Amino acid sequence: MKLYKGLISGALILLGLTSRAQTVIPDSIPDHTPQHFDACLDSLVNLWYVNGSATDLVLDSLPTHDTSPVGKLPDSVYIQRIADINSPIPYTYNDKVKAYIELYTLKRRDQMQTMLGLSEYYFPMFEEELDAKNIPLELKYLPIIESALNPRAFSRAGASGLWQFMYYTGKQYGLDINSYIDERRDPYKSTVAAADFLNDLYAIYHDWFLVIAAYNCGPGNVNKAIRRSGGQRDFWKIYYHLPRETRGYVPAFIAATYAFTYAREHNLYAAPNQLPVMTDTILINKPLHFEQIASMLGVKVSYLRDLNPQYRRDVVPSQKVSYPLRLAFDHATSFAASEDTIYAHQRAKYFTEGKLVAKPVYSTYTPDKPKNKATVYYTVKSGDAIGLIADWYDVRTSDLRYWNNISRNLIKVGQKLVVYVPKNKVSHYSKINTLSYAEKQRMNGKTVASSSVTKKTKPVKEDPNYLYYTVRKGDNLWSIAKKYNGVSNSDIMQLNNMSNASRISPGQKLKIKPRS
Repeated sequence: MKLYKGLISGALILLGLTSRAQTVIPDSIPDHTPQHFDACLDSLVNLWYVNGSATDLVLDSLPTHDTSPVGKLPDSVYIQRIADINSPIPYTYNDKVKAYIELYTLKRRDQMQTMLGLSEYYFPMFEEELDAKNIPLELKYLPIIESALNPRAFSRAGASGLWQFMYYTGKQYGLDINSYIDERRDPYKSTVAAADFLNDLYAIYHDWFLVIAAYNCGPGNVNKAIRRSGGQRDFWKIYYHLPRETRGYVPAFIAATYAFTYAREHNLYAAPNQLPVMTDTILINKPLHFEQIASMLGVKVSYLRDLNPQYRRDVVPSQKVSYPLRLAFDHATSFAASEDTIYAHQRAKYFTEGKLVAKPVYSTYTPDKPKNKATVYYTVKSGDAIGLIADWYDVRTSDLRYWNNISRNLIKVGQKLVVYVPKNKVSHYSKINTLSYAEKQRMNGKTVASSSVTKKTKPVKEDPNYLYYTVRKGDNLWSIAKKYNGVSNSDIMQLNNMSNASRISPGQKLKIKPRS
């Protein structure tokens, strides 16, 4: 058994899991704090099926309830209610947990009601798999803080899906990821993988709070925190030795459990959504385009995307391997009755010899224009970054990414970005596109030294006691840290006197001290 644990622990650490669970968040806000969650929930719950793309599914009206906020409650009430949660997980209450409870029950009530509605579709799936592996069913709340139940959530570190798997972790746990399919976004298969991952972590720690922390920041960081605390194996005793982004993770989990368990006590009710109550799965044994299915079943392509978010290009890429297609129960019945006809429908338009004829359509979303806002455009210039552009237009980084379908902050020179601004300030924001970098910075009260514009940066004098890493395009502190043994993003920030993890640029040299 000891050998088994050692193999699991070693494999997980080698996978570089220290960066696996960063949700889609504004760069300027510290990770996993109540302020962080407050800023990112809008982006995470802005789902295509909430915005109304699958209109062929009938929406029931929200039941008439008193939905006014209950307000802040005495600590004694929170303490008693948490104590009454019947679970093998040792739920606790403190000021950190309270801050997240108030976020869910007071500040973000609309998002909570949206997630309560989505949970009616996803939670039975989670519970079935957790129960099969004898894992506490309360771990179904992990995707609340990972992805806000958005199967297309994609983090700046590269984590994807409801359970926010990194690429190599997903592959390790049997998830298929290629140009046509990303099973990290498959609600069922990713849940199976997450349950296996949680089981493996429990075999190491035998403590569910440590498992939850390791799920977020990786076993390497949790093991380091245990060593630094003198061997303590209690989350709250190693709290200050954990990475900053993980400290709020367990309190957020406790608060999510509380908020869902006592939603009605806070006048929170499930908002209606367009996901069907009953679904069935059809195995597809040859390539099939969503448009073929939509045309023959009389549904929208967006409806197929909603139920099958794992398919990246609106194609079920079955050839040697069969892939599942999830449909509402009545549509699955219709498909089974007309399967051959659906395969044959306009086949030459989409496939020849089993391969796509036309350029595939990527399954993306079209963000809605915010109400009472005007549209302006900005053309990306050399040296620009998402954070800078958001700062110039006084918008959130997460909104700018959402409006322009940007992942991992990747933009290119010449790219035209849409920005929504107040109608009474259109002239002010329109001129930003014509200003120089220095003028844009001065507009926000920041100065740019002339030497930084006209001269090359002096080379860094390297200390032989450290390694140095030259930042490449697309890098971030999470991806850099996992290249080195025992190094976390916070270690890099401390060594290089950095206060903002997003402020790195290609060509910059970072001081690194790996653990021997």
